[in-house]
Amino acid sequence: MDWCRYRFRSVWRLAAPPDAVYAVLERAEDYPRWWPQVREAVAHDDTTGTARLRSLLPYDLVVTVAARRRDPAAGVLESALHGDLEGWARWTLTALPGGSGTRALYEQEVEVRRPLMRALAVPGRPLFRFNHALMMRGGRRGLAAHLRRGRRPV
Repeated sequence: MDWCRYRFRSVWRLAAPPDAVYAVLERAEDYPRWWPQVREAVAHDDTTGTARLRSLLPYDLVVTVAARRRDPAAGVLESALHGDLEGWARWTLTALPGGSGTRALYEQEVEVRRPLMRALAVPGRPLFRFNHALMMRGGRRGLAAHLRRGRRPV
């Protein structure tokens, strides 16, 4: 087992249609508005940007994100990640039965490149996984609230 490699999978159920969820997720530069652990997101052009992430642990991760697939019809957003994390991340959105909302599947496969995380790979692994889980929980809550605010009449 390579202790510096991680696979993550999260499923969020959201009370908004897939096209509305997709429209928010494709605007990565706006993530800091609703995802507390995404501290900064800067677009470089239409397909690349940089993000600074920080959850419970007292360190930031900086990644360059490059779009690999944007398919609104299929509900797929996939990006390559470079920097403190090397790998990929993908959102796959599907409608819930009866039009009751969206199932948002987040998958990520990365290798940590940050020297401290590599040095602490074995003893820190449970804490790094917990830290990621907290980040995803914050993202789910933030996105759900953002979507609710976006659908309120003015």
